[in-house]
Amino acid sequence: MEELNCFGLIAVNPDQETPSEMHLKQELEKGDLKTKTEAMKKIIKLSMAGEKFPGLLMHIIRFVLPEEDHFIKKLMLIYWEIVPKRRPNGTLLNEMILVCNAFLKDLKHPNEFVCGSTLRFLCKLDEKELLQPLMPSIISSLEHKHSYVRRNAVLALCNIYRKHPSLIPDATEIIARYLESEQDMSCRRNAFLMLTLNDRDKALDYLSSCIDQVQNFGEILQLVIVELIYKVCTAKPSERSRFFRCIFSLLNSSSSAVRYEAAGTLVILSNSPSTIKAAAACYIDLIIKESDNNVKLIVLDRLVGLREVVGAVSVLQVVVMDILRVLSVHDLEVQKKTLNLALDLVSQRNVTEIVDLLKKELAKTHNTSEHENMGRYRQLLIKTLHSCSIKFPNVASSIIPMLVEFVSDQNELAALNVLEFLREAVQKLIDLRPLVVEKLLEYFQSIGSLKVHRATLWILAEYAETPQEIIAIVQEIRVGLGKIPFVDDAEENDDDKAAEPKAATVKKPTTVTTTKITADGTYATESSYLTPKVSGKASHLPVLKKYMLDSDFSISVCLASSLVKLALKFQTMKVDESRINGFFC
Repeated sequence: MEELNCFGLIAVNPDQETPSEMHLKQELEKGDLKTKTEAMKKIIKLSMAGEKFPGLLMHIIRFVLPEEDHFIKKLMLIYWEIVPKRRPNGTLLNEMILVCNAFLKDLKHPNEFVCGSTLRFLCKLDEKELLQPLMPSIISSLEHKHSYVRRNAVLALCNIYRKHPSLIPDATEIIARYLESEQDMSCRRNAFLMLTLNDRDKALDYLSSCIDQVQNFGEILQLVIVELIYKVCTAKPSERSRFFRCIFSLLNSSSSAVRYEAAGTLVILSNSPSTIKAAAACYIDLIIKESDNNVKLIVLDRLVGLREVVGAVSVLQVVVMDILRVLSVHDLEVQKKTLNLALDLVSQRNVTEIVDLLKKELAKTHNTSEHENMGRYRQLLIKTLHSCSIKFPNVASSIIPMLVEFVSDQNELAALNVLEFLREAVQKLIDLRPLVVEKLLEYFQSIGSLKVHRATLWILAEYAETPQEIIAIVQEIRVGLGKIPFVDDAEENDDDKAAEPKAATVKKPTTVTTTKITADGTYATESSYLTPKVSGKASHLPVLKKYMLDSDFSISVCLASSLVKLALKFQTMKVDESRINGFFC
């Protein structure tokens, strides 16, 4: 059984009644233009769904093919594309002779749409017997006054030559001559593409003759030229020097697509430092100027891929500050990839400049309006600075003072990231321990998160090494706890009540009862005992005291363990006995 090409599938409503062949014949024969149009739509849909209407072919040729309506002609081209044109034994149907005459007539039609769409259809036609009588008309269409017809004529010749070279053996010579006189850019693009696919030597000869004018060509032609140079230089490395200047000039093209392709091809032609630097600069400029985030990510991936080129890492390390300009793009994924690339390129020579720029970026995120990506971007910057300081300890002392400011940040994750960095820094970089302890004590009272306070207390208790540091930590803890015993400020004295009549009041605990449905469908009553949190003056309470009054008692465990550590350390130090006794009192 002969296998036929499937050009498309159209779903047919199964509830809709399939019209009979006789009914369709009547609509084609006696219907008006609108009726014939609807009948052709039904025939096309059913034919593509697998229905066979062998008896309709002659009726369509007799009653629909002569119509001059443009929409009918468009439907006819779709129909000729899907209708079987051969008998089961492989011979051409006799009715196709009439169809061939109709094609010939449309190729000479005064309307450029009819002529051009027919040429476009001929690109998909495989029957050699139908194409042979049409060749003179197709070739003459290269001289048509409308560019739409000419460019479709070039495509038709290209496809016919690839399928049946014997029908037009001199096609490449015809197109080469046509290319020399054609002025329309779309037609030149199709003609050059035809030579590229079928006779690469002629395409290269044409390119060599106008290589100094390539920068003035249109985008569509420049893209085909870049593609040809890529293929030629990949197959014949000896040709690289021949087209290097041409590709280099296209880096300044007005088209972003051309610049992108030219930069990728340029790196293939040469891996010299100047070439890599020019390609990287082109990619960076495209990322910053393009508005589509998907385009930015694609170009950024190509920029990241430059690291694989031999000798490219050292060049990229020189231009890493230019790469960091991409951080101005307000897209988190772009910023993340840029920071990862910069981290891979950081070296002893450029680490100071990178850190300074990242600190400026981090400062921009501080005390700004919070939105979904701002906090995550801040975390990325903190993690990058963390990695830089661990990798190059000499810059850690300049990073820590700024990062410690973020322990009081509203974004708890950012604050915890800072503490994670500080914990690793004081563990690996012993000389920085006094600085870390000093800065944490400075911002201890401004921390507003329980988790951050617990992590801060652990670091202070673990890495305090001098009596002065231990005493300072204990003093900060005392300030954070406030007056003892822990009672609400509203109850401390009557003077406070008189001075502030709106002070907080202590509410009694309440019991809340709710009804729930269990798994077996029965009703159950659930009671919960709620202790109200302190309001009013609670916002002015010392931070550690506020946690406890809010029933966050995990801070008590952390305080107890931290004070025990500090006491044991202080007891072993060489200090006056009176100071030791004062510590425990």
